[in-house]
Amino acid sequence: MTQTDMTRTIPAPLLGEVALVTGAGRGIGRGIAHELAGQGADIALVDIHADALAQVADEITEIGSKVTTFVADIADRDAVFAAVEHAAAALGGFDIMVNNAGIALVGPIAEVTPEQLSRLWAINVDGVLWGIQAAVAKFIALGNKERGKISRIINASSIAGHEGFAMLGPYSATKFAVRALTQAAAKEHAADGITVNAYCPGVVGTDMWVEIDKRFAELTGAKEGETFEKFSATIALGRPETPEDVAGFVAYLAGPGADYMTGQAGLIDGGMVYR
Repeated sequence: MTQTDMTRTIPAPLLGEVALVTGAGRGIGRGIAHELAGQGADIALVDIHADALAQVADEITEIGSKVTTFVADIADRDAVFAAVEHAAAALGGFDIMVNNAGIALVGPIAEVTPEQLSRLWAINVDGVLWGIQAAVAKFIALGNKERGKISRIINASSIAGHEGFAMLGPYSATKFAVRALTQAAAKEHAADGITVNAYCPGVVGTDMWVEIDKRFAELTGAKEGETFEKFSATIALGRPETPEDVAGFVAYLAGPGADYMTGQAGLIDGGMVYR
């Protein structure tokens, strides 16, 4: 049973918290929004696709949380700041920033174009940086620390942020960069009552992995689905990851159990990369 099949149940450790999730229109972002709402948080959904946001907003309402939406391209710094302002105004506060949105790029390092790299970096790295900046500014402006609240920034890295993968070189570089930003921001803003952590998924059954699989098929001649199955076969726990697997870990990072954790990039991959 998913969160959309039921209303919220007790306990609700995030009751009264306001969380913003980027890339919330599908996949992992949608799963995170569901999980945080199920644990009591009110949710600001941000995505570039308005129709997808509307559908997820209806699902969050069914869970029992307040919800607001904001259409934005996270590569646009002003848009990210505007999204945070909107979330705080619409939901009456701001406590949790989940910088989830991202894109993939599959191909040999020798063939990557400047245009491909620019767009990849703008979303996967710049977008996270703008999210960190906007969240920090709003947390401080709201006086969260002075009110005894811990504010949280949670960033999307990847197993590819711990180990570079063939045909995913620039993508891996962006996810290593997210880990660096996470560590630096954690050190800079601990005194402001802000924790900064990252989550590192593996092979997740989402639309993004469908796209990755298709691109591998084009490059290698593999059948569609074969690359996904090949990567999945290396998972120690014996199955591909789901958005719900990732969302549970993100909810932990957003909750009181992670009050004493900052600057970390936790692997949630079923046993693929060991650090």
